[in-house]
Amino acid sequence: MNTTACESLNSFLRDHGHGDPLHTLHAQLRRAQHAELSRDQIDRIIRLYRQALPAIERALWSRGPNGERLAQYQSIFRELERFIAIRGDDHRHDFIVVIPVADRPRHLRQCLQSLLTLCQRFQYGGFADNRYSKVSVIVADDSKQPDNITRHECLCRHFTENGLHTEYFGQREQKQQIEGIDAHSRRSLAGVLGPCAENPDTADFGHKGASIMRNIAYLRLNRLIGEHKRDSTLVYFIDSDQEFRVRTPTGSSAADLYALNYFHHLDEIFTRTDADILTGKVVGDPPVSPAVMTGKLLDDVTGFLHHLSALEPRHGCSFHTRIGHETDDAAYHDMSELFGFSDAASVCEYHCTLPLPHDHAECFEDFAGKLNRFFDGQHPTRVTYFSYNGDLSATRPARTIYTGNYVFRPRMLDHFIAFATLRLRMAGPALGRLLKSETGEYFVSANLPMLHNRTVETTGVSECRPGVKRDTDSVDLAGEFERQFYGDLMLFTVERLTRTGYPARQLDESCVSSTLETTDAELRERYLRKHEHTVQKLAELKRFCTGRDHWWRNDPKLQAANTELARFMHNLEYNFGDASYGYKLINSAANRRQRHADILRAIMRYADERIAWRELLAQPPESQ
Repeated sequence: MNTTACESLNSFLRDHGHGDPLHTLHAQLRRAQHAELSRDQIDRIIRLYRQALPAIERALWSRGPNGERLAQYQSIFRELERFIAIRGDDHRHDFIVVIPVADRPRHLRQCLQSLLTLCQRFQYGGFADNRYSKVSVIVADDSKQPDNITRHECLCRHFTENGLHTEYFGQREQKQQIEGIDAHSRRSLAGVLGPCAENPDTADFGHKGASIMRNIAYLRLNRLIGEHKRDSTLVYFIDSDQEFRVRTPTGSSAADLYALNYFHHLDEIFTRTDADILTGKVVGDPPVSPAVMTGKLLDDVTGFLHHLSALEPRHGCSFHTRIGHETDDAAYHDMSELFGFSDAASVCEYHCTLPLPHDHAECFEDFAGKLNRFFDGQHPTRVTYFSYNGDLSATRPARTIYTGNYVFRPRMLDHFIAFATLRLRMAGPALGRLLKSETGEYFVSANLPMLHNRTVETTGVSECRPGVKRDTDSVDLAGEFERQFYGDLMLFTVERLTRTGYPARQLDESCVSSTLETTDAELRERYLRKHEHTVQKLAELKRFCTGRDHWWRNDPKLQAANTELARFMHNLEYNFGDASYGYKLINSAANRRQRHADILRAIMRYADERIAWRELLAQPPESQ
C-alpha cells in the first residue's frame, strides 16, 4: 500500500485524535501503511473513517475552514474513496443532477464548473473510464435564443469531455418525450406539461416556465431510471444560478468554499433513514423576488447613508466590522412573519467588500454600484451565510421545497410540480405543503445549502429573467410582482386546504372558493399595508438624499456613483411608489377575477392530474 495514502488523515489525527474512534483509526492506518490489507481490514478502516468524520467536521468548523484545514479535510475524503475503490464494491447511491436553464450560458458554466470542482475535491464514487462514476448531469434547456442553445450544448460536451457526464435535454428531446405520450394522456396533463402537451409541434417551445420544464424533465428521468433499473439512484434538482459551495464569514469579509461533501452526506441520509425527499436551502443572495424585500432594503440603505454622512470621506473605511450569523433565514423578507419567522432587526449593517486600505468615498462608490443589482435579487446588506450547527447528515421535518436544491428517490417522480401552467412564484413552497400533507415524516430538510448568485459578476445583472422588462436605465418588475402576490395567494390557500384533508380529500368547489377569497382578503391587506410603509420609507430616503448637501454630492470623482444612486431611487419609485403599476395590477378587478378562476380550476383538477400522471409513469417506456 502507498505509504502516503493516509498522510492527510494521519496529520489531522495527530492534532485531534485523542479518543476512540480517532485514536483507533490512527493506529489502524499506521499499520496499514506497511501491510497488504485483507477485505475485513479494509472494511474496518472504512467504518472507522465514517465514524471519525463527524468529529473531524466539528474540529474543522470550530476553528474555521481556512485554506490548509479545508484542503486537509477534502484530502481525507479522497483517501476514504481510495479505500472504497480498493474494496471494489460500492453500493452507495448514484446521483443524477438536473439543471433546468433558460438562456443563461454564463450561469450554467459557473454551475457546472462548481460541480466538477466538487467532484475533483472530494471524488465521491471515484473516477474510472474518464468519468466520475456516480455523478451525472441532465441540462434541461428551456431557452429561446439560438445562440444560447448552442452554447448550452457546447457546455454539455465540454464537461462530459472533462469527466462529468452531462446529457443535453433540449427542445428536440423534449418534443420527442411528449410526442411519445398518447393523445388522451396529453390532454389530461395539459395543466402539468403546459400548452406544448396538446401541440408539441409548436415552434415556440422555449420559456415554458421553470415548473413545466421540471415536469418534462421528470418524464425523461422516469424513462432513464426505468430503463436501467437504478433503484439506488437519487435525483438532485438545482438551479443554474447556484454553485456547490457555501459562503462563510471570515472576520470582516466572507469566503465561498467547497466545504460540504454534498453527495457523501446525502448518501448517508438516504441510506440511514426512510426519507423520500429532502430539501436544502441557499446561502448568498436571497431566493425571493425584490418585490418582497424593498422595505428592509430601504431601512438598510437609509441607515447606511445616515452613518456615512457623518464620516470624513478621505478617512479609512469603517464598514469592516466582524460578520456574524445574526441574520435568520428570512431576514431579507418584508413579511417574514407569514412564514413563521420573527421579524428581523429594522436595520442591518453594511459590510464593505472592498479590500483594505481604502476610504469612505471609495466605499460609497462601491456601494452605489451595487444598488441596482437589487432589482435582479442581489441584496447589498442581507446576505445569508452558512452556519455549521452539528451533524451535516442530520435531518428535520420540512414543509417547503427549495426548487433549486432538492433531492428525492425515484418513486417521488409521482409528485410533479403542481399548478405549473399558472407560472406563479412560490411553486416550491406550495409543493412542499402538499408533500407535507401526503408524505409526512418522509419529507425532510438538511443543513446542506448551495451558494446562490442572482447576478453575473462581469455584468451586474441576471442573464435571463422572463417577464422582467428593462432598458438602459429602467427595470419594470410589475409582472414578477404580480406573479409573487398570486403565488403567495396560491401557497397560503393550499396551506389552509391541507388542514382540512386536501389533496387526499376531494373538497367542494364552494369550500375552495371561500378559502381562496378569505386568503386573498387577508393577504391583500398585508400587501397594501406594506406598500404604505414602503412609500413612507422611500419618501424619507428621498428627503435625506436631496435635503442636505452631503459630501458625496459635491465630489466630481463620485459623479458616476451619484448617477447610480439616482437610478436606484428612480427604479424604486417606479416599481414601489404611489403610482406603481405592480400594485395597480394586483388590485385590478379584472385581473383578480381571472387569477382566482385559474387558481380555483388548478386546485380542483389536481387530484385527477395526479391519477393521470401516475398512470403515465407506470407505463412501460416503449409505450410512452
